[in-house]
Amino acid sequence: MSQLLPEIDAVITDNRLMPLGPGSPNGVMRDALEQLQRDLPAKAKDRDFAAACLAGLWLYHDFLDESHAISQDLQTSEGSYWHAILHRREPDYWNAKYWFRRVGEHPIYNALNVDVLNLAKGRMWPTFLKAEKWDAAGFVDLCEKQADPNAMAHEFCRKIQRIEWSLLFQYCHERAFA
Repeated sequence: MSQLLPEIDAVITDNRLMPLGPGSPNGVMRDALEQLQRDLPAKAKDRDFAAACLAGLWLYHDFLDESHAISQDLQTSEGSYWHAILHRREPDYWNAKYWFRRVGEHPIYNALNVDVLNLAKGRMWPTFLKAEKWDAAGFVDLCEKQADPNAMAHEFCRKIQRIEWSLLFQYCHERAFA
């Protein structure tokens, strides 16, 4: 990730693998996230991208309701993307696919596909990983099949989800604050 605003860097405390499901909100971060929600819009060169960053940060810490309130009001591809990830995690797989269709071909998809193919090198994984381009609906299906923490590719899906989150967050941050 390129340089983040210090106040954002402070709430991305680790390289955590978010759960494939809803998880439990990280209450320790609530005050810091609420402060960011008040302060970031004034620092942004693009308020929609700043809001997208906030949706991603709330999601990172498993505050699905707060993330949802932001992403559903964003009439952008990035708002739809965060909305789709949120529904994939709820889990509401059909709704996640609906929101991914609204995303269309997102600019991070090429990098995401390359990074995931590199992560999967030498392993036998579902056919959607052998595609020429990222298959968001295929990943939703894989998450649904691997939702059980004991499933064979559960941790692999969590790693993919982290790559996806990082790429989307960086994309939004660069456009909001660069």
